[in-house]
Amino acid sequence: MATSKHIDRICCAALVLALIAALLLMCAGGSGMAAGSALGYEDKLFDASAVHTIDIAMDDWDGFIAGCEDEEYVLCDVTIDGETYRNVGIRAKGNTSLSSVSSLGSSRYSFKIEFDHYDDAISYHGLDKLSLNNIIQDNTYMKDFLCYRMMSAFGADAPLCSYSYITVNGTDWGLYLAVEGVEDSFLRRNYGCDYGALYKPDSQSMGGGRGNGGGFDMENFDFSAEPENAQGEAPEKAQKQENMFDMGDMQPPDMEGEKPDRGNMQPEGMGEARGSSDVSLIYSGDDPDSYQNIFDNAKTDVSDADKARLIESLRKLGENEDIAAVVDVDEVMRYFVVHNFVCNFDSYTGSMIHNYYLYEEDGQLSMIPWDYNLAFGGFKSESDASGLVNYPIDTPVSGGSVQSRPMLAWIFNNEEYTALYHEYFAGFISELFDSGEFEELIDSTSAMIAPYVEKDPTKFCTYEEFEAGVGALREFCQLRAESVRGQLEGMIPSTSEAQAADGSALIDASALNISDMGGMDKTMGERGGQFPAADENARPGMGGRTAFQD
Repeated sequence: MATSKHIDRICCAALVLALIAALLLMCAGGSGMAAGSALGYEDKLFDASAVHTIDIAMDDWDGFIAGCEDEEYVLCDVTIDGETYRNVGIRAKGNTSLSSVSSLGSSRYSFKIEFDHYDDAISYHGLDKLSLNNIIQDNTYMKDFLCYRMMSAFGADAPLCSYSYITVNGTDWGLYLAVEGVEDSFLRRNYGCDYGALYKPDSQSMGGGRGNGGGFDMENFDFSAEPENAQGEAPEKAQKQENMFDMGDMQPPDMEGEKPDRGNMQPEGMGEARGSSDVSLIYSGDDPDSYQNIFDNAKTDVSDADKARLIESLRKLGENEDIAAVVDVDEVMRYFVVHNFVCNFDSYTGSMIHNYYLYEEDGQLSMIPWDYNLAFGGFKSESDASGLVNYPIDTPVSGGSVQSRPMLAWIFNNEEYTALYHEYFAGFISELFDSGEFEELIDSTSAMIAPYVEKDPTKFCTYEEFEAGVGALREFCQLRAESVRGQLEGMIPSTSEAQAADGSALIDASALNISDMGGMDKTMGERGGQFPAADENARPGMGGRTAFQD
């Protein structure tokens, strides 16, 4: 009996030690061993070299679709590449895209799968949340995919993604982009268990999905209105992914250069921004209530100390003080190089001022990319191909001035930072475009997904429009790279003011049709939004309708 007790104690102790060891390994980044943690899902669903399969099993799919705009979680089973996860949560997701899908008479919503919604013990090889993007307003099927891949490859912390062909109860639904949720798993993967604070700043009057202005009306949005602060008043003012670009020992130098006088850097004809000063990351005093569009949209638990630390960082950022301490210079520089290349104005640098995550750790800020389906000129009114191809890399803001975006302005408020930005941009163009790597990536990706696009029963465009979109995307990026080279070499003006004064050297892209890639004004093709044909063997309990009838 005594021996048995000792054995029980020994087994319990061994189990406790094993759990502690597992936690230490998982949280190595938080203990100084590494910046991030390796998680099993990285090499499974997010192997981007193949199209994966996801089957959603649910008794009342019609009822779920009918209530999608409520964005409420519903119980389902999900099978990913043959592995089944039961009793997980699924809901529709999106901001303006939610109402857009409904207004088009389509049922092809984007979805969010929360593996641990009903049971904390469930995860997909360590992944807690998964987004399934419906690829609306993107005839190329590749905008989000390419942007995240470029961000990650260039050293910015970006969500993992891959293509997945979705079926519902075994019946084809369509080709989606699977995207790693920017929440706990993402944070542990990039920063370890002892990670900092995460926010998704968004004005309550704007789009943003669940809890973030889901009732926003894009059609009646006033793009010419003045910016507002949080009180509705006009304002006065990690571990990187493995890098395919070898940037060498490029490190931010100590900055002692003088602040250049760049005046008002607003691109002409783009109107004013419409968003609160807090989502612009403008310092508006020490009262946390002035930053409700940041703190109300926190993705991690935040304390009063967290709020005070972020506000102080915004103060220093706005005053261009101690930038290296309050900005992760390398991370943010890499983010903006890629971001400014792809001309995404449904973002922090656009008139909406949203679709980004703000990460803060020990007072240092960085940006995490999100939602690039309207990149490459897909945002409203961005139809001038030559203007987009030549969009000035030193005044990359639409709907306001560079100085109205403090998280970007610091790059241009110091000559050495600007020079470093140009150096990073040159490296990005050289390694991705001069090497032919981009052409290889877009060709291999389009070839991989083409058969799935062709059979996609709910797609928002025809297959012929997909082919035209891919061709336009390839041409846009090649011409954009040519223009950026010219801007870096001084052959093409790199500011809107200089381009307006002399546009003779600009790259001619007049033969390029931006709308071929899809966008806000061209959502559906000739066959867009059609549904799978009625199944004569439809499941019972559908009230005489199949799972896919509108």
